[in-house]
Amino acid sequence: MEEGYVIRDQKLPHFITLTVVDWIDVFSRKIYRDEVIASLDYCIKNKAMVLYGYVIMSNHIHMVVQSSDGKLSDLIRDFKKFTAKTILSKIQSEPESRMEWMLERFRLATESHSRNKVFQFWQYGNHPEEIYTNPFMWSKLDYIHLNPVRAGLVEKASHYLYSSASNYVNDIGLVCIEKADNPIVDVKNVNNVQRYDLY
Repeated sequence: MEEGYVIRDQKLPHFITLTVVDWIDVFSRKIYRDEVIASLDYCIKNKAMVLYGYVIMSNHIHMVVQSSDGKLSDLIRDFKKFTAKTILSKIQSEPESRMEWMLERFRLATESHSRNKVFQFWQYGNHPEEIYTNPFMWSKLDYIHLNPVRAGLVEKASHYLYSSASNYVNDIGLVCIEKADNPIVDVKNVNNVQRYDLY
């Protein structure tokens, strides 16, 4: 089945969103967020992933990502497949009060598709948007980094551990990202000043 959005230029960076089936709040637990971080780290070191920014929210992940070997679709597919497998394994092997309910939701999701036989963890598709300019890159990075602020989780984006905002502000983070070029900021524009107050 053809997705509504496809990655046409496999070499360019893209903004993508990975969403858990039924918007289940899997990532409200640290153990599952840490699995995503480990997978990102592995892909950066071993699978030609270039990660410009990310955020892990309770039921979805946003990323600006590129493949240095020009195989972005394959990279995203493999990332989704591996994280689904490892997180489903953790759900079944670690203490998890929601285990039966979550597994039933993941099982029911397979009924409308033939691709997954037992469980479907991620929704199909990832709504890729090609990043074609530096201002567009930064509009997506700001959107990503300010997600936890908008959700009321933190006051400043760089205080949220599971995002790349601290990489940009403090040069430290859970994974090693490729920093996008900083745009020239018009400090006379009050919107720009307010934006940086949130970082």
